[in-house]
This record gives sequence, structure tokens and C-alpha cells, in this order.
Amino acid sequence: MAKSGTDKLGGLGRWWGLLTGALLIAAWINEAAGPAVVITLSAATATWCFFQAPVTCGAPVRNHDDGCHNNAYGLLLGCHVRQHRWQKLKMLIFRRRAREFFSGLFSDGPTVVVTLAGLGSAVSGLVALFPGVAG
Repeated sequence: MAKSGTDKLGGLGRWWGLLTGALLIAAWINEAAGPAVVITLSAATATWCFFQAPVTCGAPVRNHDDGCHNNAYGLLLGCHVRQHRWQKLKMLIFRRRAREFFSGLFSDGPTVVVTLAGLGSAVSGLVALFPGVAG
């Protein structure tokens, strides 16, 4: 049986966003890296945080006040349960559920790190795209 891409790397394939985040920090420190590099790394890190980072699902369920405990794919998507897949993204769109969504972003340690990395990379990309904003 052939191994998938994440199995070949020993599970590190799920954490490629941390590498792009570290490279993004290095690109900001090293001023020789141009804005195109910073924008590309920012987009890659933000994509990983929002759609692929391994965090808990947190979708509302009946038996748990703090939501689903399954592993999810990123801050905006849910777990393997079909009903949870887009439920967190829907929570962000509907105003009544937005507070519940945002409180879930700071529910545990790994989720806080991924949230801050996602927000930081999004801001980083905007600052690199529009240099006058930061000045």
C-alpha cells in the first residue's frame, strides 16, 4: 500500500504552515526579501491557518457545552462529520453565531496559536501589499 504525502513525512505534512510562518518572520527580518516573497508566504500561512491547521472542531453539539472535540481542518472548517464541515464558516457569516465563533478561536492553546498566526499573516500580507499603511 502506497503512503500518502503526510505519512511519508511522518505526520509533519500537516504542519507545513509553521514552516511558512517561520520563513515569513525571517523574510520580515531580512530586508533583502521583497514584498512578493512576503505576500506569498503570508498567503500560504493564512491559508494553512484558516483551512488546514489541526485544531479541535468546536462545532456546536447537543451533549457538550464547549462543542465537538474531533480534530478539524483549520479555523474555518469543521471535522470529518458532514454536518460540521461548513458549520463553523456559517457561524462566522450569521451575526447571531459570530460571538460563539470568535470565542472558540481562543478556546485552547493550539487554537490560540493558530488564530494569532493566521491574523498575523493576514496583516503581514496587507502591510506588504500596501506599504504606506504601516508607516
